[in-house]
Amino acid sequence: MPVTRLYGIIPPLITPFDTKGNLSVDRLSGIVEFTKPYVHGYYLCGTYGLGPLMRTDQRKKVAERVAELVGGEKLIVVHVGSADTETAVELAKHAQDIGAHAVASVPPFYYHHSETHILNFFRELVDSVSIPVYAYNNPPRVGYPITPELALKLKEVGVAGIKDSSFDVQAFIDYKVTLGEDFDVVVGTEALMLPTYVLGARAFIPGMSNYAPEIVFKLFKALENRDFENAAKIQYKINKVRRQVQRLGPTIPLVYLALKLRGVDAGFPRKPFLPAPHEVQEILKSYIEELLEGVET
Repeated sequence: MPVTRLYGIIPPLITPFDTKGNLSVDRLSGIVEFTKPYVHGYYLCGTYGLGPLMRTDQRKKVAERVAELVGGEKLIVVHVGSADTETAVELAKHAQDIGAHAVASVPPFYYHHSETHILNFFRELVDSVSIPVYAYNNPPRVGYPITPELALKLKEVGVAGIKDSSFDVQAFIDYKVTLGEDFDVVVGTEALMLPTYVLGARAFIPGMSNYAPEIVFKLFKALENRDFENAAKIQYKINKVRRQVQRLGPTIPLVYLALKLRGVDAGFPRKPFLPAPHEVQEILKSYIEELLEGVET
């Protein structure tokens, strides 16, 4: 059945590499097995998945392997964002061929692009596939935002929704007000699940679900049950530990270490990222224990 709207917890799955920077697709099975009971799908080759650091053939291998591992049981959204239109279209077609439910893309980056260039980029993506295409708003990574006004024009060329990683509740509200209920606004963080759920969000792409999927899933269940008092307690706990972890260093290498501490061989990030320093291991372990205290696993 075609997907018309994303739903639930869809983590931006990390991509495992070996110490030499080679893609390690075999390690994906352990990460998927660890997270699978607590998620509704996977968002592949995005920021956490280090898609922009991989060759096109490597991005395809990641998508193929995850599709094999989930066997149609979970939603699959493949991030196809690239600096050039041709690569994004190639990746989108491949994602559709392997059974992905949707694709997403940041606007073209590095160069300054006019609105016409951006609209043409997404128009070609939409025209290349029959599955939904989502725009991905991530201003720090791209260099410019997808404003509600630009999103409205993207809607007119066929874009189905937006993954918003602005970390701004007001931006979520502005999208909803400007674009209407038939445009899917997905929240790209665990940090704003409670307020944006109340405002209408029903799909979330939380990086924390890579290494602590149980607590994020517990928050989502509380929201679905309208247990907002309990949800608030969980949200505050998540945000507290999230900030503590961020103070240890760059988040992405810490996710690999966190999974190792939880018994999952997730390999290593790819250079220029370096593994998280050994000296943060014990403090990170304590943060994870604090996060999961009282959570049934």
